[in-house]
Amino acid sequence: MAYLADTTGDHQGLAIVLFTVFVSVTLAITAWAGRRRSSSVEFFAGGRLFTPVENGFAIAGDYMSAASFLGISGLIALFGYDGLLYSVGFFVAWLVVLMLVAELVRNVGRYTLADVLSARLRHRPVRIAAGTASVTVSILYLVAQMVGAGSLVGLLLGGTGTARTWTVIGVGALMVTYVSFGGMRATTWIQIVKTVLLMGGTVALTVMVLVKFHGNVNGLLRSAVTGSGQGDAFLAPGLKYGVSGTSRLDFISLGLALVLGTAGLPHILSRFYTVPTARSARRSVVWAIGLIGAFYLMTIVLGFGAAAMVGSDTVRTSNEAGNTAVPLLAEALGGGSGTTGGAVLFAVVGSVAFATILAVVAGITLASSASVAHDLYATVRRVPRHAARGDAGNPGGHMEEDEVRVARFSAVGIGAVAIALSLLAQDQNIAFLVGLAFAVAASANLPSLLYSLFWHRFTTKGAVWSIYGGLVPALTLVVLSPVTSGRADSLFPGVDFHLFPLENPGLVSIPLGFFAGWLGTVLTKEPADEAAFAETEVRSLTGAGAV
Repeated sequence: MAYLADTTGDHQGLAIVLFTVFVSVTLAITAWAGRRRSSSVEFFAGGRLFTPVENGFAIAGDYMSAASFLGISGLIALFGYDGLLYSVGFFVAWLVVLMLVAELVRNVGRYTLADVLSARLRHRPVRIAAGTASVTVSILYLVAQMVGAGSLVGLLLGGTGTARTWTVIGVGALMVTYVSFGGMRATTWIQIVKTVLLMGGTVALTVMVLVKFHGNVNGLLRSAVTGSGQGDAFLAPGLKYGVSGTSRLDFISLGLALVLGTAGLPHILSRFYTVPTARSARRSVVWAIGLIGAFYLMTIVLGFGAAAMVGSDTVRTSNEAGNTAVPLLAEALGGGSGTTGGAVLFAVVGSVAFATILAVVAGITLASSASVAHDLYATVRRVPRHAARGDAGNPGGHMEEDEVRVARFSAVGIGAVAIALSLLAQDQNIAFLVGLAFAVAASANLPSLLYSLFWHRFTTKGAVWSIYGGLVPALTLVVLSPVTSGRADSLFPGVDFHLFPLENPGLVSIPLGFFAGWLGTVLTKEPADEAAFAETEVRSLTGAGAV
């Protein structure tokens, strides 16, 4: 750990200054946004006034999380070829979103996934189920981001357990502030600022790596092989996945979860409601795909660059899961440990990563708070359908004020749960943790969403069975997997109660979610409401009646 001791003193002051500047700017944005009237459409959807370009940058900001910037590059630096699965899976997932989800969700829903389901199904059961699943997925995603915050401060500011704990608590407090006072408008502009910073920092690092190797990608890869200590196996499958039959299945399971999970993420679905029309939603996704695709290509360069210039062993010494590979690469590009250039570049990149974490946790917290208030709370209050859709000035106006108030309070509870769980998972790779959240989203949310949009026979029982039939097995299999117990790097390394051999449950839980939805539908005694489906279909395809 002597290496870390050499790096921390030079850049602590600059890192703190940059952190402070970003936090000050985001708090100013929050104060500006908080001056507007807190109607539900303003709080949950930013008034639906964002342009496709603005929303595209915000979607990219929501999606390009700490898992992307720190976790994926770290996995590539440690495992080479096998780490590429994350870059490919995260990007390919957007084809599913573009082709099957974006426009239809914007036309049918209002704020949450449950709005889409309840358009043709009974409100109370599907809202409770969908709200529960959305909050669960959001908390899992939040844990990954806060683990990233802990890893980052461990490298930037000294790395004590106390420092990590207070950093995680601080991130939680800031995300509650952003959501409670600024709502969707503040969160969106924070995402846009973050995207500009992240893309600028990633482009600069990528160019510097390529210049270092004179544009010779083959030379970069050969140096990465040398720095990895793994020889040619570093560029071939098998270092992490493919060693055994179980790891091959884990590879397939992870890929399935990454490709299908994006379309079920609550904080991504909520972004389609911030634009005025379905066409704007689709154009937003096109903008996001361009930004996200370029970004993930660059993470590949950064991962191999870290292996080449820092060395896989040094990355692993700094953080066992590889989460600090990019900051260490930045320091090496700036001149190395103890140099002014290294300290400056290290602090800048660390600050960009911290900005990334703050922006993403704000978006996730807002989406989960919306599910608590708009789905769970409104359902418990048994609000009539016409009232739940009302605006200020009609019978639903008072309920909407209550929903906004509940969303603000629920942000505090969600933040507390995420903080507690993240403190248990500080040694896990954040891209891997996000993979678990994607698996749960693909298992619980995606089957019911696709069935509701495309299957005319789908029923309320089918929706409830689909959500719980994916959610419960996914969570159970994670608890019974090696992630939780049975290994030195498990959440509870001192015990062994794992029964499920795969690290990612997607290969089993995603088919179970689809099967449960089908089974619940065919076992329903009363027929599906064909008229409601026809109305929903017309609305989803044309936008007629969309809010």
